[in-house]
Amino acid sequence: MSVAIRHSPRKRFGQHFLHDPDIIARIIAAIHPKPGECLVEIGPGLGALTRPLLQAVGELDVVELDRDLLDPLRSRCAGLGMLRIHQADALKFDFAALRGHSPRLRVAGNLPYNISTPLLFHLLTQAEYLHDLHLMLQQEVVERMAANPGDPAYGRLSVMLQYRCRVECLFTVGQQAFRPPPKVRSAVVRLVPRETLPVVVQDERRFAEIVRQAFSQRRKTLRNSLGGLLDAAHIEAAGVDSSIRPETLDLAAFAALSNVL
Repeated sequence: MSVAIRHSPRKRFGQHFLHDPDIIARIIAAIHPKPGECLVEIGPGLGALTRPLLQAVGELDVVELDRDLLDPLRSRCAGLGMLRIHQADALKFDFAALRGHSPRLRVAGNLPYNISTPLLFHLLTQAEYLHDLHLMLQQEVVERMAANPGDPAYGRLSVMLQYRCRVECLFTVGQQAFRPPPKVRSAVVRLVPRETLPVVVQDERRFAEIVRQAFSQRRKTLRNSLGGLLDAAHIEAAGVDSSIRPETLDLAAFAALSNVL
């Protein structure tokens, strides 16, 4: 039996509550949760995904920042299984600590759009402990995540995510599936951390810095955008044309640039 909840979405938390039953069913089907799996939901909100996830797995961890949602969430999920609520900022949360005795953790969530990119980078730092992630984000962000070299959306997020994960855009979601409707369309994406990385990177911090600086001035040539890190001779020694722009480079080229130092 569901419990009626009255809660005004808070702009400062980027809250847009999912309510469309068809979209909820499609997300749950994509996750395909099974009893006993170690699963955590980010930003459960009013429990639209929490209830079916909890019913499926039996035990569920959720990370929610808005303390005013915690008691209503407990009420809505009462009797469905063991719900463990962590009132915390997902940007600072140690997700790996929730694994318990499981080798890896599954992650799901309707991410607040105002923190989605930094949250993705935070999750990347714990990718080795994650089995998969099913996330709802702004469609524009998902397009950046899945973009290929040469695409207008290709950038730092594309490179860093695809280095660590396989990225699969599952389906888009219209504004009317949420309350209040956001100003943009959304999309559901599946991320699967790679067992074997696609390129050899000798120093991941250096790789991340090369990618960050290259795209900080994406309209400039590599010779100019990477000034201070690599000169034209180093870039050419990596087998990369120093006169091209960063959005044309694939993972292997960025790896070569970081390894040449």
